[in-house]
Amino acid sequence: MLRVVRARYEGGVLKLLDRIDLRDGEEVVVWVEKPEERERVIDEFKGFLGGISEKELEELIGEAELEKL
Repeated sequence: MLRVVRARYEGGVLKLLDRIDLRDGEEVVVWVEKPEERERVIDEFKGFLGGISEKELEELIGEAELEKL
């Protein structure tokens, strides 16, 4: 499952702002990116790949980030 969710950092803990479908104790890979940085990257690549939608571009960025792990 690859999904982008919003979170807020409070008291040393990341608190998810979106619901996710995970079992108790299940581990995930997390990367942290500020919204303004994500918007900058998306704006940079919009139109570069032809008629790709913003959602498709976000998925490609996510897949590329996972390949770095």
